[in-house]
Amino acid sequence: MTQTPVEVPEAVFEKLRAQFSAAQLVELTATIAWENYRARFNHAFGAESENFSAGSVCALPVRSRDPERATGT
Repeated sequence: MTQTPVEVPEAVFEKLRAQFSAAQLVELTATIAWENYRARFNHAFGAESENFSAGSVCALPVRSRDPERATGT
């Protein structure tokens, strides 16, 4: 959802539907959209981290841009 253009494969939603209700999916999607908006807004104005959580974050691995690796095929 955070890439431009937005492309969320139906297979992703199929996996999510197995774990979440329709209402939960709406809430999850709205939260991701809001955080994406907030991050882009902050970036546009140069608002950066104040390092309040320095050392207490969990870094995520870089997501592969290789479509075959991203889908597990």
